[in-house]
Amino acid sequence: MHDIRTDFCVVGGGPAGLTLALLLLRSGADVAVVERSESLDREYRGEILQPGGLAVLDQLGVLDAARARGAHELSRFQLVEGGRAILDVRYERLSSPHNYLLSIPQRHLLDELLEQCRRHAGFEYIAGSRVAELLTGAGAVRGVRAQGRAGEHVVRAHCVIGADGRFSKVRRLAGIPQRRMDVFDMDVLWFKVPRDGRPLPYVQIFRGGGNPVLAYHSYPDQLQLGWTLPHGGYAQVAERGLDHVKEQLCAVVPQFADTIREHVTALNQLVLLDVFAASAQTWVRDGLVLIGDSAHTHSPLGAQGINLAIQDAAVLHPVLMESLRRGDAGAGVLGRYEQDRRPDIDMVMKIQLVQSKGMLSQSRVAAVIRPKAMWLMQKTPLFDKMTARIAYGRTPVRIASELFTSDERA
Repeated sequence: MHDIRTDFCVVGGGPAGLTLALLLLRSGADVAVVERSESLDREYRGEILQPGGLAVLDQLGVLDAARARGAHELSRFQLVEGGRAILDVRYERLSSPHNYLLSIPQRHLLDELLEQCRRHAGFEYIAGSRVAELLTGAGAVRGVRAQGRAGEHVVRAHCVIGADGRFSKVRRLAGIPQRRMDVFDMDVLWFKVPRDGRPLPYVQIFRGGGNPVLAYHSYPDQLQLGWTLPHGGYAQVAERGLDHVKEQLCAVVPQFADTIREHVTALNQLVLLDVFAASAQTWVRDGLVLIGDSAHTHSPLGAQGINLAIQDAAVLHPVLMESLRRGDAGAGVLGRYEQDRRPDIDMVMKIQLVQSKGMLSQSRVAAVIRPKAMWLMQKTPLFDKMTARIAYGRTPVRIASELFTSDERA
C-alpha cells in the first residue's frame, strides 16, 4: 500500500482536473491526481474550445504549446438549412486574440497540462487507479483510497476535488444526489471520416432530410460528424442495419455521402452519446468539491463541456488556496466557489435549451418560422452580445496569477 499525504487530491485527470492541478502547483501547493486510465491513449469526444476556455489556458501558459501539437481554428458557427446558413455566429467579430473556436484533440491539451504539472516537485500522478472509498473523519472528507494494478493507494489531503466526469464516482461515494434533466430529448451518434480535402473553416449543423448532423474539421485531417437522434431511438435505426444508417446520414449531408459510404464500414465505428443535462444538488461538502461534469453536465450543442470545466478550475483555484491558508476545508469556506459559479452554469443551461429547441426542433411550425426569425435575430445589437455570453460566460473568467510562486523543477 502506498500512503501519500498532500494538500489536494484531484480525482480525474481530464481538462478540469489537470488545469486545476497546474493552477494549485503554480501556487506552491502539493497535488496528487488520481486517474483511472493507465495512459492518455484513450477515446475522447469533446474537442472544441470556446474563447473563454482559450483565454484561461492562455493565461496559464498552456495554449500555445498545446496548439503546436496540432489544432484547427474555426471562425464561425452556422446552422445550414436548404443549402444556406440561416444562422451565422461570427466569432471573428469578438475582441482578439481569442476570437475563434479551436478544434483540438483533447489528448494534445492533456499532454501539455500533464507535462507542465510534472515540472513541479509537489506533483503525484497516480494513473490506472480507481477510487474505491472516500476517507472521512469528524464528518469531513479527508482523502481517498484508490485501487489499481500497481496496488492500493491511500491519499490523505486537505481537500478532495471530484473532477471525474458526468458519471462521477466521487459524487456517488459522497452521497450527493444528481438531478438529471432530459430536456434535450436527443442522443448524438459520433464518428469520424477523412476530410478528403474539403475546406471546413466553420462548425456547422446541417438540417433537412432527417435528423440534424453536426460537422467540423478535426485534427489532423478528419471530419467529425455528430448525428442527432431522438432520445433512445438509435436501437430502432440500427436494427435495420448499417446500410440504412448510412443512407439516413447521407440524406442530411449529401455533400459527404461518398465519404460516408466508403469509410463507415461497421456500426462499431459509431459512438452513441446519451445527451442529458444534470446538476449535482450541491457542489461542496466538508473537505470535498465537485467541478466540471461531476458538478454539472451539458449537451454537446454549443461546445461548452471542456470550456466550462476549465473555467471552473480557474474560479475554484483561489478558493482552495484561501482554504489551505486558513487550514479550513469546511463547506462554509468552499461554498464560495459554488455561490460564485452556479449562476453562470444556470445561464448556460438555459441558453443551451433555447439553442436545442431553435436549432434541432423538427416541428412543422418551427420549420416555417425558423429561417426568418433567425435571420431577423442576427440583425439586432443583442446578437453579438449573446455571442459574447456564449463565448465567455456572464463575466470573463481570469486566473488568480497573483497567487503563483516559482517551484518548478529545473
